Amino acid sequence: MGKPTGFMEVPRITDAEAAPLERIKNWREFKIHPAEKQQRAQASRCMDCGTPFCHTGHMVSGMASGCPVNNLIPEWNDLIYRGRWKEALERLHKTNNFPEFTGRVCPAPCEGSCVLGVIGPAVTIKNNECAIIDRGWEEGWVTARIPEIRTGKKIAVVGSGPAGLACADQLNQAGHSVTVFEREDRIGGLLMYGIPNMKLDKELVVQRRVDLMASEGIEFKTGIAIGKDSVWTTEKLRADFDATILCCGATAGRDLYIDNRDAEGVFMAMEFLTTNTRHQLDHEFDGSNPALNATGKDVVVIGGGDTGTDCVGTSIRHGCKSVIQLEIMPQPPEKRAANNPWPEWPKIYKMDYGQEEANALQGRDPRHYLVQTKRFLKDAAGKLTGLEIVEIEWTKDEQGRFVPQDIEGTLRVIPCQLALLAMGFTGPENEVIQKFALETDARSNIKAEHGQFTTNVPGVFAAGDVRRGQSLVVWAINEGRGAARECDRFLMGATNLP
Repeated sequence: MGKPTGFMEVPRITDAEAAPLERIKNWREFKIHPAEKQQRAQASRCMDCGTPFCHTGHMVSGMASGCPVNNLIPEWNDLIYRGRWKEALERLHKTNNFPEFTGRVCPAPCEGSCVLGVIGPAVTIKNNECAIIDRGWEEGWVTARIPEIRTGKKIAVVGSGPAGLACADQLNQAGHSVTVFEREDRIGGLLMYGIPNMKLDKELVVQRRVDLMASEGIEFKTGIAIGKDSVWTTEKLRADFDATILCCGATAGRDLYIDNRDAEGVFMAMEFLTTNTRHQLDHEFDGSNPALNATGKDVVVIGGGDTGTDCVGTSIRHGCKSVIQLEIMPQPPEKRAANNPWPEWPKIYKMDYGQEEANALQGRDPRHYLVQTKRFLKDAAGKLTGLEIVEIEWTKDEQGRFVPQDIEGTLRVIPCQLALLAMGFTGPENEVIQKFALETDARSNIKAEHGQFTTNVPGVFAAGDVRRGQSLVVWAINEGRGAARECDRFLMGATNLP
């Protein structure tokens, strides 16, 4: 597989990036693919391990280990090394409808379970994947595939995030007529408005794929909120379509109900990110900022993860006065802990792009660990002025559960005029669930077994975050493909979809 001695001879080199102090001046993507010679050398590090874990897609200790869409990683690494890029693209598209998305925003659980990672730095799988698909677009290899035969079956897909798009793509290729409904003004869901442009370009990457899908026969309808729309009711959906697949996401953000939550200046992270991306697209990235912005403000991002990082990077591009990030959990170790062995996802300390940018501007990682917010502070006009925070330690209560305990003498106030809540999501919004009279699980997600994706209502399927809860883009693609397969089986009695 590849070069047998590649992993011993070639050091890991990831894609280059524009310098932090340069890239914060604009909203463009900042990753830079290397020359072909270096890319092929990186692919040669795939070590013919015999039993590759990179494409297994199993859940280990509650986390993804390996690729959830089962990408044929060793195969296309070998093809890159041999310079057979078009064949590599064909292998990649066998399992992944949108490698240009995952190659940019996936946290790469495949690399966390790479066998080479047991003894050294893992193969640059994510970079290699992105290089394949970007080259495919540049060379004109990614073209419309219009089904030759139509089945006469009509399917509604509600939600145009990665699950909805993957589902629609698969069903369209099976010959069904697919209509995708999206409540926002643009197609893409999380891909369009939940991820900033510097991580995933909207016009050159997301819209390009949407346009291709439209040319293949998929119909997209925007500005329609199923469950609220007076025309496109759930009853009309069931009457007009042979099946409905709900891919609405888990967009109900986790709030922080503490004193003065009503202060002017406290926002959910996704409102902040969505408002910014919509403004930038509407104004063609002309350098202006939306009304909801961080310009000249002390910004505090409460919560970590990708959403918190995106808030940091966005605030910096707005020209904030300062930005810090509060994490209630302890700082991860530099290397895998004993209770976090390979092939689990490595829970180790690292700086993502937002932290790198804050570090370059402010001289330190913006994250403060083991900190809890006690209350918001506001002035007489109701505007946010600061946060009261305290350092905590995790202790066990009488039932043996870990709970945060305030550390005496650490209570203090920090200045803040913009607080962004990035503490994850509690589940899907419930209008569609109620209108369809769907059963839910203990976490308020639509009840539908993975692998079947069928709800308690015949002909109605559920996939993605609306079924499994907040998760990765790559899991959403997995679920969208799976739901398409089962919907095809439901409509036709059998299926050839993978």
